[in-house]
Amino acid sequence: MRTELVSEPGDPLRPNEDFASVALPAGGQGGALVVLDGVTPPPDGYGCLHSVAWFASRLGGTLTELSVSERDSPLPDVLSQAISRTARAHALTCDLSHPRTPQATVALARWSSTAVEYLVLSDSALLFERPDGTVTAVLDDRLSLLPRASLATAAIADSTVRNREGGFWTAAADPTVAARAVTGTVPREEVRSLVALSDGASRWVETFREGDWTACLTFVRKAGAHGLVRRVRKLEVTDVEREFLGRGKTHDDASVVFVEW
Repeated sequence: MRTELVSEPGDPLRPNEDFASVALPAGGQGGALVVLDGVTPPPDGYGCLHSVAWFASRLGGTLTELSVSERDSPLPDVLSQAISRTARAHALTCDLSHPRTPQATVALARWSSTAVEYLVLSDSALLFERPDGTVTAVLDDRLSLLPRASLATAAIADSTVRNREGGFWTAAADPTVAARAVTGTVPREEVRSLVALSDGASRWVETFREGDWTACLTFVRKAGAHGLVRRVRKLEVTDVEREFLGRGKTHDDASVVFVEW
């Protein structure tokens, strides 16, 4: 089995708000991967004493542990347990009802000798490749389908569409959002490789349009996880006219996990 992982901050002077892990349990039976993209908080406070990086580390670490220790639990239950455990860790000191309480997107996959399970919540991406080279992108596209007016400002988004019916969902303090995730199971023999990306890395496809998801997975196989992030960084720097980035930040935290068997 080949595994690769990279997680780089968008700004070396700021904490990385992504989380990435691969777990290969003792005994050699299966494994799991996790990629989280922490939601950058507003500058005027968000009711929590803790940073988004703290939250992503706690939630990601718990997800990694539960994915391999609770192998009989479906992935939505694993995410629900992880959210609850993380919420309990700061419920006595922080306002978890604040709409911008620390939160993250989720890409999660777990495999055994017979099946590959997956879960995606919000705009992280998970790709799986079949033995014939066909690539399927598992995406939660609810955010991208919203009217742009509903996302015009953070205040509008927070009050109308963030973690609300008809809007989009992230992993924050409410364990019931796990039921909103995009989930599924594929027979193990139908999967040759997996790639999980935070949206800072999926810019290769979604922002800079270097290729489709099949080309992205092929690029990762050839250039490696680090190679994809290096290419994204080069594209970010050379987009001086903001033709592709528009109003988006020049550099975003970028994480890639690649697994091939």
